[in-house]
Amino acid sequence: MSWRCIIMCCVALPWLVCRLWILPAAAAASPAASDAADTLLLSLPAMLAQARQAGLPPAGNPQGRCSIPAEAQAEDVSQPDQVIGDGRPSSCTSQAVVDAVARGGVITFNCGPAPVTIALQATAKVFNNTGPKIVLDGGGKVTLSGGGARRILYMNTCDPDQVWTTPHCDDQDHPRLTVQNLTFSNADSTGEAYDGGGAIYVRGGRFKIVNSRFFNNTCDAEGPDVGGAAVRVFDQYQDQPVYVVNSTFGGGSRYGNVGSNGGGLSSIGVSFTVLNSLFSYNKAIGTGANPARPGTPGGGSGGAIYNDGNTFTLRLCGTSIEHNTANEGGGAIFFVSNDRTGTLVIENSTLRDNPSAGFETPGYPGIFYLGNGDPQVTDSVIE
Repeated sequence: MSWRCIIMCCVALPWLVCRLWILPAAAAASPAASDAADTLLLSLPAMLAQARQAGLPPAGNPQGRCSIPAEAQAEDVSQPDQVIGDGRPSSCTSQAVVDAVARGGVITFNCGPAPVTIALQATAKVFNNTGPKIVLDGGGKVTLSGGGARRILYMNTCDPDQVWTTPHCDDQDHPRLTVQNLTFSNADSTGEAYDGGGAIYVRGGRFKIVNSRFFNNTCDAEGPDVGGAAVRVFDQYQDQPVYVVNSTFGGGSRYGNVGSNGGGLSSIGVSFTVLNSLFSYNKAIGTGANPARPGTPGGGSGGAIYNDGNTFTLRLCGTSIEHNTANEGGGAIFFVSNDRTGTLVIENSTLRDNPSAGFETPGYPGIFYLGNGDPQVTDSVIE
């Protein structure tokens, strides 16, 4: 059996099958093969991660050309406070991630030259008295996985277990959390007390996403207001926007994020500025809308993005939203400003093939909108 064949088999098969069957069978062929198998055993996980990363959707919309304001750009990580790993993939453990996030500061990874996936055994939780700047930067090579069992990252300024730092936890300027150059995959927040936010849940402070990817994340499958299979956000300082820059949610038919509402993003009363990003193949699978129709659990709106509340703005620029679906309203976007003060702005973007099985706003395919006047659409395609 050639080593090329071994690697191809191990990419296709679960690692445990490779470790217990493929490699021993190859090693039994000869003493030389046995020595090579020992060497390969140490390096193969990183090789497999690199092979599996190849072909995954990249971060961001390649057609996006919108300018990025200074505060929305990636943070400087040239002098990190913490480095996870010592250059070996095996040193980048779940516990190392959890401990680093708890300590705060600027965090980078040193897991070797190849892409690596870290399966978290517990949710990484921000403590509000650290930072005040907290940056998690994967260098474009790190995937954090929830293993289909848990949320990946949690920040909540109003959770006493994470330390109260002000008497106004719903409007404080810290922590300032940035995730950049990372992939978040296979997270699941179903049943969490703070619901929604399959991969990331944020309440309070400031939050920013840059050059990151979200694949196959889930949250509760039903409920009128629960959502954000990838990300859910509440209570940003002085109602400043969450920036989502050059990032991908889904990106392919096998990688979409799925939840009751808002497959990609969900919020109540929070503004988003989404720049040069891609949302595709995300799903809102609840049934009964919001408020829930009698006899239904509710939900099913905002295949890609779900916004609810009073005064807030959703701005899209250089962004593609395609092939998302909603069982109820807004295959692409569900936007409801209860007091009609919220605004939807779409610039230099494409929204295409986002079916709403229940309802949408006439003239705006894939969008259900209740806000201040009509959506403001410039140099964009909505079809």
